[in-house]
Amino acid sequence: MIDPKKIEQIARQVHESMPKGIREFGEDAEKKIRQVLQAQFSRMDLVNREEFDVQTQVLLRTREKLVALEQRLTELEAKLATEQKPEA
Repeated sequence: MIDPKKIEQIARQVHESMPKGIREFGEDAEKKIRQVLQAQFSRMDLVNREEFDVQTQVLLRTREKLVALEQRLTELEAKLATEQKPEA
């Protein structure tokens, strides 16, 4: 999930960029903006950078294992093929 501090920072930036008349509504407007942002980010099913990096490492290890298994399978198939050749 996205860092709540980031949501607050975005909400503050949106609030500060609003016209002065709307900004004068104060904390209520900023709270509502924060709630809307939180709801939208939750719906997006985002992950934080740390979780993304962990999953990237898991994927790399899995890919390395797959390549090794494919190579081993190719070697075993070649060995089996040479063992099954009829002798002339």
